[in-house]
Amino acid sequence: MPGRTNSSPRLYQQIAERLSQLIDKGEFKVGGRLPAERELAKRFRVSRPTVREAIVALEIAGRIEVRVGLGVYVTAQRGAARPALDRNELGPFDVFQARWIIEGETAALAAKHATQADLDRIAAAFEELAADARSKHPNARADGRFHKLIAEASRNRALAFMVEALWEQRYRPIMKRLNELVTSPQRRRQNIAEHKAILDAIARGDARAARAAMRRHIGNVFRQRLTLPR
Repeated sequence: MPGRTNSSPRLYQQIAERLSQLIDKGEFKVGGRLPAERELAKRFRVSRPTVREAIVALEIAGRIEVRVGLGVYVTAQRGAARPALDRNELGPFDVFQARWIIEGETAALAAKHATQADLDRIAAAFEELAADARSKHPNARADGRFHKLIAEASRNRALAFMVEALWEQRYRPIMKRLNELVTSPQRRRQNIAEHKAILDAIARGDARAARAAMRRHIGNVFRQRLTLPR
């Protein structure tokens, strides 16, 4: 997009910077716990997902630590590293919103255009991701392959290109840390069932059900990723 390199920092980056400034001023002291995300969202007049994105950005910068079951604590002293503000970086909310829109349509198109060979490849990717989700050390490779094969089966190369690009965002630090914080055995089981519903709808040739199943899955992933553990 023309002019993007001169754009302002993302909203979550602005909130991360403001929190850093408050830490520097001593309002939030080292060893102390940050206020609840609801309180921070109200204070900064932003959504809770924006606060969560900012918190993860600050943790990556080494200024705070998310302690599962305990809260978010300040760990770095005044003058520590500030969160890097890459103005071209996509925030998690941007990515999930785009995936919800685009992948819903690729699933619907795949239900209309997928060949038996396509279905066989998607089914094989599903079996691989299901086995991976049940393992002790799951990763996203099979999951990504499943989604990318659906995009290819849509027979729209532009959409397939966009899905590939959006999945590459998963390997950025902020997305990787969100995955680490919220992955659980229960969520992995739900993930398998959601992917199976997508596969079944595409195999039936039901475009409406395929779109709904994909959007339901991505919506659930979004809510999971942007709800930090207490």
